[in-house]
Amino acid sequence: MDLTLRIWRQRNADEAGAMTTYRVTGISEDMSFLEMLDHLNEELILAGDEPVAFDHDCREGICGACGMVINGQAHGPERTTTCQLHMRHFSNGDTIDVEPWRAAAFPVVKDLVVDRSAFDRIIGSGGYVSVPTGSAPEAHATPVPKPVADLAFEHAECIGCGACVAACPNGSAMLFTSAKVVHLNVLPQGGPERESRVLGMVDAMDDQGFGGCTNTGECATACPKGIPLQSIATMNREYLRASLKGGRRR
Repeated sequence: MDLTLRIWRQRNADEAGAMTTYRVTGISEDMSFLEMLDHLNEELILAGDEPVAFDHDCREGICGACGMVINGQAHGPERTTTCQLHMRHFSNGDTIDVEPWRAAAFPVVKDLVVDRSAFDRIIGSGGYVSVPTGSAPEAHATPVPKPVADLAFEHAECIGCGACVAACPNGSAMLFTSAKVVHLNVLPQGGPERESRVLGMVDAMDDQGFGGCTNTGECATACPKGIPLQSIATMNREYLRASLKGGRRR
C-alpha cells in the first residue's frame, strides 16, 4: 500500500517542531507500524536526510518503550502497543498523522522521542517492597489468596508506556501511579510500606507536573494492558487511609 505520513519533526527540546509530510510506497499490510517507520527511515538515509527518531526496544508489546500518538490516538486505532499495531489496520492511500506523547511531564527529546523519566521518579518514591537479608523464605511461608493474587497480577501488567498520560486531556498519571500502588499494596509483602508508598508516590506524581484526574476514563480506554479505571478509586482510598492514619491533611 501507498501512504502519506505527516510526522512531527523536532531537532531537540529547545527548538520548535513541525509536522513534515512524507510519502511511502510498497508497504505490506503484514508490517508492524514500527517496521513501516523503519522502511521510511531507510529511504531517508539513502536520500541523505535525517531519519525519524522514535523509541523502541523489545517490539513485543512488553517493554513499553514504543509510544506515539497515531491519528490522534495513543498507540493508534487498536488497543495495543505501537510495535504490535500492524499496517493491515490502515488502507491504501491513507494519510497518517504521527506525533509524540503530549504532556508537560513528558518533554520532547527529539522527533517522536520523549523523556519519560518522571515515571522513574514516581517509582523511586515508593514502588518497592522491603527485602530482609538472609536466605530466601520458603515458598508458601506467606499465603496469598487467589483473588488478591489475581488483583496484583492485573495491575502488575502495567508496562509504563505512558499511553494513559497521552490520552488524558489533563495529562494525568493517575492510572500509571495507581497501578503501581495497588499492585504492591494488596500483597502482604507490600504491607510494611503501605502508607508511605501511596503518600510518597502520589506526592512525586504531583511534583513531576502531571495534571489532575477528572475521571474522563480516556486513560483506561487507551491502556494497552487493560489496567482498570477502578484502580484510581482504590488508590484514592489508600491515600485517604494513609493520610488519616498519619494525621496528614492536604
